[in-house]
Amino acid sequence: MKLRTYIVEDNATIRENLIGTLEELAEVEAVGIAETEDEGKEWLTSHTSQWDLAIVDLFLRQGSGLGVLAACRNRLSAQKMVVLSNYATPDVRMRCAQLGVDAVFDKSNEIEALVDYCIEHSNSTQRAAASSATTN
Repeated sequence: MKLRTYIVEDNATIRENLIGTLEELAEVEAVGIAETEDEGKEWLTSHTSQWDLAIVDLFLRQGSGLGVLAACRNRLSAQKMVVLSNYATPDVRMRCAQLGVDAVFDKSNEIEALVDYCIEHSNSTQRAAASSATTN
């Protein structure tokens, strides 16, 4: 079972490379993309049962990834939100933690860590599904 992932990133090159990398290495299926805060908030909050992971950039064509994160604070516990940004400073990491983000990754040097995170989240989602199937 692939990890249904929604990506909020306004740079098309970064977005396409990220999707290709994650689909190849981490059992990820991109279920949608947004380039703006409003698009990201609308899709993630109106399709609550259709995603397992959201990857959010902070600086968007319109608005901010922080607004997307805030809109998804009441997501299901199995749904994870991570930030992928060129500005993963200690202050940004702290603000993201306050918004309930599960992890923050720096675009310049933590892509491998993001891949590892996706693999682990996919594995835990599969274990939970298998456990649920055996108890029903």
